[in-house]
Formats: sequence, C-alpha cells, structure tokens
Amino acid sequence: MKIAILSTNPELYSTRRLVEAIRQKGHKAVVIDHVKCFVMIEGGKPTIIYKGKAVKGIDAVIPRIGTSVNAFGCAVVRQFELMKIFTTVKSQAILRSRDKLRSMQVLAKSGVDIPKTIFAKNPTQVTELIHLVGGPPVIIKLLEGTQGVGVVLAETIKAAKSTIEAFYGLKANFLIQEYIAESKGADIRAFVIGNKVVAAMRRQGADGDFRSNLHRGGEGFKIELSPEEEETAIAAARALGVKIAGVDMLQSDRGPLVMEVNSSPGLRGIEEISGIDVASLIVSYIEDKIVTDEGDTVGV
Repeated sequence: MKIAILSTNPELYSTRRLVEAIRQKGHKAVVIDHVKCFVMIEGGKPTIIYKGKAVKGIDAVIPRIGTSVNAFGCAVVRQFELMKIFTTVKSQAILRSRDKLRSMQVLAKSGVDIPKTIFAKNPTQVTELIHLVGGPPVIIKLLEGTQGVGVVLAETIKAAKSTIEAFYGLKANFLIQEYIAESKGADIRAFVIGNKVVAAMRRQGADGDFRSNLHRGGEGFKIELSPEEEETAIAAARALGVKIAGVDMLQSDRGPLVMEVNSSPGLRGIEEISGIDVASLIVSYIEDKIVTDEGDTVGV
C-alpha cells in the first residue's frame, strides 16, 4: 500500500514514527504538506494538486491537522474522502472534536460523563454562573485554546469576574467549567484505536500548575486503566466519530470525566511513557480497515 501522512513538518516525532512504522510493515510512506495542496473542485472529478501534480495512487491517508490550519486541512481531508481514499479520521470528525462546545454537547448527549460546563455570552451574571458549576474555584477556558493555552483557574468569584470580563472584552468565546479538586492537577490520556484503548498514561501538572499538559512541563507516568475508564474513553471517541483518538479524562469521585477528544494525538509522550509502539498499531488498523471503510455515521 501507499500511505500518505498529512503533515506540515516531516521532522516532527509523530510524523517520523508513522513513516518508520509504514515502511517496517512493507508499505510505501509519503508525507504531504496539506497546507501546500490545491483542492480542485469540478463535477465528477475531485482532485488534489501537490507540487504541481495530481495526487494519485494513494491507498490510505493519516491526517495530522494542526489547529491553526484546521478549516483548510479538513477541506483537504474531505477531498481525499471524495476521491474514495480511506482516511484514519474523517474531516467531519476532526471538525467536531476541535469545537470544544460542540464536542461537549455531543458527549453529554451520548451519556459520556463530563465536568459541569456552561457556555454564556453575558458577563453580568458571573456569580450565578459560577454557582451553577459548583462555586469557586472554577476553570475558564477559551474555545480556541490548545495544549493548555487559554485555560485559567479562577480561585474566587472576583478573579473569575476579572478573567471573564477580559475574555469578553476581547470578544473571545469561552466556557466556565467546574474544578475537579480531587484530580490534584493530573489527568489521564487514553489512546484509542478503533474500539480499543491501546495505551494510557497519567499526566501530572508541574509543581504549582493545575494544567497537566506535557507541553507545559507536566510529567507522564504509565498506568493501567480501570474497566470504567477504558469504557469511557472508547465511548467518547465513538460519540465524536474519531477512530484514532487521544481521550483526556479526569479521575473524580463520581468516576472518569472526559475533558477532550483529540483527533490528532501526539505519539511521543504516549510511546515513550507506555513503551508501546502506537505508530505500528495505527498502521495495523489501516491494514485491517482498508477494505471495509466504516465511513462516518455520526450525524451531529
């Protein structure tokens, strides 16, 4: 098979590992910078132009779409879908998972437990909103934030009001979310492929930081998930239609709470901490599904 990885940087760890895994399994790997693609739209003949030539002979695509080029990247993925080429994650699933508000609504509708969350436009009712999610402290989160950027812990109503007024003044959309104190600045990343959790790690925030992102100095530890945590991670990925996902959860007194479903999860942290060759498992998934593409049946 000829498998394309959509990535703007062939030197990124995840891209390199996928190339290695594809070649080790006897397939041909190509890296396509989706930002430099042209999408040709004409009746009955969807085409992608890359480096002056029509892209041909691709059997499967692994999208690695960054948030900064989400809309265009998804347009390229959609074009591959129109060309009847298997993709490990559908364009609609990427868009669905990247929209924090929409993803929370879909998860809640599907019965997946999440922290209490409020989306509001009027900053004059801050006190009421904070009490609706359990009172201070609360998490205030930009809808467009990523890797811990745009996430604020407000320990008092006064601090929450100041943060919300600042975001509102910038015309930024944000969520107000309950703070799960018992998680103690840690979360779980479960890596889901298909209908199975293949690897997991616990991420602990740096000293004094409630955010557990490894990009922000957090530390990772190998863990074994409980059956409930595994079931929750799989249900969350399924609800959003993401077949290869990094599901982030908090351990709470009422069970696992899903924070986010990442449709382009990084491989470095999960592979180094778990010791599992996740890249090869992704290629194996493609080999298993290439003939029977399940499609994207999630309609929300």
